[in-house]
Amino acid sequence: MQIRFYGAAREVTGSMHMLETEKDRILLDCGMFQGRRAEADEKNRVMPFDPAIIANVVLSHAHIDHSGRIPLLVKKGFAGNVLTTRATADACHYLLPDSAHIQESDAAYLNYKHVRGALTDLTGRDQNEIKKMLKKNGRTDDDAVSRYMDRYGLARVEPLYTSADAEQALTHFAGQPYNHRVTAARDMECVFYEAGHILGSAVTIIRAKERGRSYNICYTGDIGRFDKPIIRDPQLQFAEQDRDIDLMLMESTYGDRSHEPVADMTPHLKQIITETVERGGTLLIPAFAFGRTQELLYAIHDLYNNNEVPKVPIYVDSPLATRITRVYGEHPEVYDRQTHSDFLTEGKNPFLFDHLHFTESVEESMALMREDRPHIVLSASGMCEGGRILHHLRYKIHNEKNTILIVGYMAAHTLGRRLKEKGMEYAQNGRRGEAPVMRFMNKEYPLKARVVSLDGFSAHGDKNEMLRFLKESNLRVKRIALVHGEPEQMDGFAQTLKKEGYKVFMPRTGEGLRIHR
Repeated sequence: MQIRFYGAAREVTGSMHMLETEKDRILLDCGMFQGRRAEADEKNRVMPFDPAIIANVVLSHAHIDHSGRIPLLVKKGFAGNVLTTRATADACHYLLPDSAHIQESDAAYLNYKHVRGALTDLTGRDQNEIKKMLKKNGRTDDDAVSRYMDRYGLARVEPLYTSADAEQALTHFAGQPYNHRVTAARDMECVFYEAGHILGSAVTIIRAKERGRSYNICYTGDIGRFDKPIIRDPQLQFAEQDRDIDLMLMESTYGDRSHEPVADMTPHLKQIITETVERGGTLLIPAFAFGRTQELLYAIHDLYNNNEVPKVPIYVDSPLATRITRVYGEHPEVYDRQTHSDFLTEGKNPFLFDHLHFTESVEESMALMREDRPHIVLSASGMCEGGRILHHLRYKIHNEKNTILIVGYMAAHTLGRRLKEKGMEYAQNGRRGEAPVMRFMNKEYPLKARVVSLDGFSAHGDKNEMLRFLKESNLRVKRIALVHGEPEQMDGFAQTLKKEGYKVFMPRTGEGLRIHR
């Protein structure tokens, strides 16, 4: 029996691991790598195995870096089921089609750019004339782009997968309740426990048999924080038959860092909202559509209920976040006790309240970007690599009245990471001298808006919380393979675990490990 690590090995995104016995194989997650466009495209397009050999996929949660390549897996021959929790299955019904739309839009844009450049070289026409040829009513004419690509033999950029591929993949999903055993493959079964990361996230125990012996493999997925609102804490009590763990695959995103205490988050958010409104500015929050947006809405709702901040309009400017917020509303069975007592027992929806608006149309979004009166905007994408947040940034980034609030993990080489690093460096230097310049959407913008980071809103447990999960749970762990972490975080956490007496392994991409008792 062995496991092979195909993604999120010494890096954060693209989780994918194959568990193999003599009889069958399952995949633990099938996530998308996120980073520089060229590198991400290269990594995401190649499946390092034939998908037809996989019996089933066990999906820890719905975030795209864990689920985003499932449509490609199906497209290339996977015929099994995607086993996951019910809430995760419901969320994926919005997340995967949205991911497909992004793939299609990116491919269309790159093809347009390719044709425009080629026509300039081949025909000698100026750029304005070519733009008129390739656009209709201000929008790219995909049919015209396609005709010119055929005429001049230009290579097309194909999307990683299409909307139809995503819809087909969703027919393979089989949502399961927590604490319910289900067959994962021949001589393999799995059970999902609460991970506390986002709605529907799971710590999975896989029980496998080979040559008369039983093995328990624990896949943590992403471990959440303790004492956060909305969803329950990571589970610490496991069934007796699941307690002896031969190998644990454990995330390490914040393996060498400590977050601010959860209790400090709302007071800090209160201060940021108040100061921004008093300056007459906009609070702009790049937020993941799934998880972070809902946590922030919950916190702001609480502040508004208690009259602790000025009640300016709040806009969720992300169609995906709007749909995912509905999914949260449909799964109160996974809420924690605090959410029940604060909202549900009084008949209130945590995610619907006065002053909150969900922006659907492009026209509404564009009008909002030009709004000068104080307000709050939550918009995707969370790492500022695409979506409506980029348009809000180009309207707001140059004004020192405004605040950009960073509330989540920003992967290396993303615009979000650059905003956080350059903005906070500028603040530490007293905001003296020229503001740093940020380049995005083919233009340069001075970063005069204030950049503030609240790491405590992270959905990932920090070093101490992951240790708490290990030490306070009733699991008996023989060996740990660290995944889903940048090298410095992973190395730091490995040293911490070794000092605590754990045997630790840090796999590289493509590396295998034989599991034995």
